[in-house]
Amino acid sequence: MFRFLVRRTLGAAVILLIISAITFFLFYVAPRDPARVACGKVCTPQTLALVKHNLGIDDPLPVQYWHWLEGVFVGRDYASYGHCNAPCLGYSFINRTSVTGIIQDRFPTTIALALGSAVVFFVFGVGTGMIAAVKQGKALDKVASSASLIGSSLQIYIVGIIAMFYLSDEWGLLPRPNDNSGITDDPGAWFGGFVLPWFVLAIIFTANYTRMTRSQLVETLSEDYVRTARAKGLSRKTVFFRFAWRGAMGPIVTILGLDLGSLLGGAVITEQTFGLHGIGAVSVKAVKDMDLPMLLGVTLVAAGAIVIFNIIVDVVYALIDPRIRLA
Repeated sequence: MFRFLVRRTLGAAVILLIISAITFFLFYVAPRDPARVACGKVCTPQTLALVKHNLGIDDPLPVQYWHWLEGVFVGRDYASYGHCNAPCLGYSFINRTSVTGIIQDRFPTTIALALGSAVVFFVFGVGTGMIAAVKQGKALDKVASSASLIGSSLQIYIVGIIAMFYLSDEWGLLPRPNDNSGITDDPGAWFGGFVLPWFVLAIIFTANYTRMTRSQLVETLSEDYVRTARAKGLSRKTVFFRFAWRGAMGPIVTILGLDLGSLLGGAVITEQTFGLHGIGAVSVKAVKDMDLPMLLGVTLVAAGAIVIFNIIVDVVYALIDPRIRLA
């Protein structure tokens, strides 16, 4: 297991390096010059050269990337900003602030949105799917299957707007989404600001997990080793949780890891729908403004989240399924 983790960690580092390089070099294919955008309307050649020097983009492209990569590990010196401590992801071309600082300020919102919604939709989705599998062919199974089919067809930006209008504005049942309060400053206000996004995300994702859990359990319950366990006289509860449930949870955990990685990388549509200021909102603004340092930082965080959760999923997969062992 240790050797496996070392290999995966080294592989993840290589993947992140390749992603950062591709993002960096593709940025310069864009028609807009970030230095000219930052220079303003009245921009002489001398001013443009000074802006490029201050932004650190007056060197050849490979040298720029090497300086950026060096800053991630050991820090970097800027002509206008002084020394930037590692991990230094540079300074925004637009607002001239530290990319690392902005990500640190915005990432708690994304973490709260991702982890809170994951707990809700995983518990309810898996629980409903288990009940539907046990009650296969009965009325409860049909209701759960129909509801999950409807839920998986909905879109966040539609359900979110409708939910905010009725549950928050018209009926006043839930507060409007906001991330103005910290969890340590005002836990009640913080929790209330995320309840509606969690609720909407749970509707969308619970449907998928219900369908997947039901289909996996129905298939696993018909396996030979489950029938053998029943023939040996084991109780129905023991057969279900010790054999069938563990065998069916592998693919579900895999999808959970991918969903969590994507949400932590920035739920762009969700944050835009509810007006939350997380990593997703930062990435949208970075693309609009052609802000390379910010775009690189957000891309690295998003890719890192997905890679890390893929490694975690591989480990958990081996723990819950006795048929799988990693050498």
